[in-house]
Amino acid sequence: MYDLTGKSVLVTGASRGIGAATAKAVGEAGAVVISHFGTYRAGAEEALAGVPKERKHFLAADLSQPGSGRALFRAALAVVPRIDILVNNAAINVETPFEGSDETWDANWDETMQVNVFEAANIIRESVRHFLPSGGGVIISMSSWSGQRGSAIPELSAYAASKAAIKAVTQTIAQNYAKQGILAYVISPGIVKTRMAEAAAIQRGGEDKLKGALVLGELVPPSDIGDLVVFLASGRSRHLTGATIDINGASYVR
Repeated sequence: MYDLTGKSVLVTGASRGIGAATAKAVGEAGAVVISHFGTYRAGAEEALAGVPKERKHFLAADLSQPGSGRALFRAALAVVPRIDILVNNAAINVETPFEGSDETWDANWDETMQVNVFEAANIIRESVRHFLPSGGGVIISMSSWSGQRGSAIPELSAYAASKAAIKAVTQTIAQNYAKQGILAYVISPGIVKTRMAEAAAIQRGGEDKLKGALVLGELVPPSDIGDLVVFLASGRSRHLTGATIDINGASYVR
């Protein structure tokens, strides 16, 4: 394990799935964890059950509200003097069916962009403004393989587009602020064993059929992504900044 002792990490969407596994991993690596959740505080608390009380904080924020990402980052700075690492994970995955109603299309695109792009970008912007005068920091954004190749499920075009957008924002930071000490990475998971995967399994005829289409024959464990975050957060490979790291068991090779 890489040691994050003395570092403060803000993890968004930390009550379930990838976010919960990531919060647990950085906490076990010694970091102070600021764990964001929407409504499911119990999940965020469960993920950090093994982390000492003095090294964990919980913040609620509804990222569907304009400006909430900015407010969340500022609230985090009210509980810790400095944030060293942002894990930009929070996202929603709602359907935008091409054959649905105009009202559903418009509303779900708006909500997806608000949560997955606008507020995620607000949080990234706040991080950059915080890191610049203090010698730098690390930004790790969760994209998706659908953000690189499009979604295999036609109802998820907005989600795929949002994950491509946040990749582009993160890589823009990497290219323009590296000399100021800001490192920015993109993680692009395939199908991870989360609630979202359950929805994907239904769309594809069940979990066994879904696994059968994967090279390793299994979904990505969320803990694998948590471990990767710890490595990137450690700063041990600075020249990976700007990279998109695929983690899908060779089911999508670029």
